[in-house]
Amino acid sequence: MSRICLIRGSQPRAGRRIHRSGLAKKKGGIGRHVTKTVNRTVYPNLQEKRIWVPELGGFVKMKLSCKALRTISKNGAYNTLKAAGLL
Repeated sequence: MSRICLIRGSQPRAGRRIHRSGLAKKKGGIGRHVTKTVNRTVYPNLQEKRIWVPELGGFVKMKLSCKALRTISKNGAYNTLKAAGLL
């Protein structure tokens, strides 16, 4: 199952976690230092939704990011789907 938003095209991307060691100066240490970075994957916030499209007279089932849901709320389902090339 792909983790890609159908409207925005959001997909998993690479990122890093920073590992720090040491005690903060304000707590009596010599300061915090970055000792290593660890690769990780950042996933989009995807939801599987049924969207009612009045112009089509029915529901459309899609996997969307939450930001795409806000776009649909703002611009309407039919206009958003048409702009994304899904209709």
